[in-house]
Amino acid sequence: MNDHLRTALRLSANGLPVLPLRKGKVPFGNCPACRDSACGDRPNMKAAGPCLCPAPCHGWAAATTDARVLTSPSWATAWRQAVAVAYHPGGAGLTVVDLDDAAAIEWARQSLPSTRTVSTARGEHWIYEGTTRSVNAVRDGVDIKSAMAYVRWRGPGAGTMAPLPDAVRALTAQKSSTVQPGPYALAVPTAADGAVCRHRTPAYLERGIAMAEQRITEARSQVHATVYRTFLAVLSTHGRCGCLTDAHVTRLFAAAQAKGESPRHCTDAWTNARTRLGL
Repeated sequence: MNDHLRTALRLSANGLPVLPLRKGKVPFGNCPACRDSACGDRPNMKAAGPCLCPAPCHGWAAATTDARVLTSPSWATAWRQAVAVAYHPGGAGLTVVDLDDAAAIEWARQSLPSTRTVSTARGEHWIYEGTTRSVNAVRDGVDIKSAMAYVRWRGPGAGTMAPLPDAVRALTAQKSSTVQPGPYALAVPTAADGAVCRHRTPAYLERGIAMAEQRITEARSQVHATVYRTFLAVLSTHGRCGCLTDAHVTRLFAAAQAKGESPRHCTDAWTNARTRLGL
């Protein structure tokens, strides 16, 4: 049992769902049966499915507090190769405000109530009790990580944990409402027979977007190329029928930015994919 697994077991005993991180501080890739969501995805994912894979597949969705799972043979190789431990804050009823630089920290000190604080390589994690949407780049240097996200464990921090303030919830809502359709808007053609495009079936479209997010999240190298190819694939399937909404685009951009892509790179990749398809 290595130090990362010992840490994971200690955290899980205190109610934090945990998972191993590989080189690059990202989750391990899916096994062949789960790759590209071929398994149907786990019940706790956006596109809820029947997957009960015993391996640490699907990133944050595999995080668990079950010591039997953490010490199982299916997780053993991942722990041997792990370089860090992560946890799913939303699964523990928590929200992490990830502050990437000194300016973001100063903003938080002026705008948010004091709470438990953990130092990071570039800034601080402010941890609150309560959950919300996970949204990256709600303002310069600030990410919100809670539901359907993972956070690298960097220690217990200091201070008393406060309830999640309305100011943080407002940031996630504001981020969603400020997405403008201008550069993304797509014409909605009329079906010849008046039928509704099959892409508008919620399960069909949701599965496609979730698979695209997963493909970006699992990129082990050439992230720029993976993001562009994924955007191209999504647009080639859904770009001509008018089914894509600003919310879908925001989800794809968020997945790319979580892998280190800048908003500008995301916009460029999206624009280039549209141009190639003549949209």
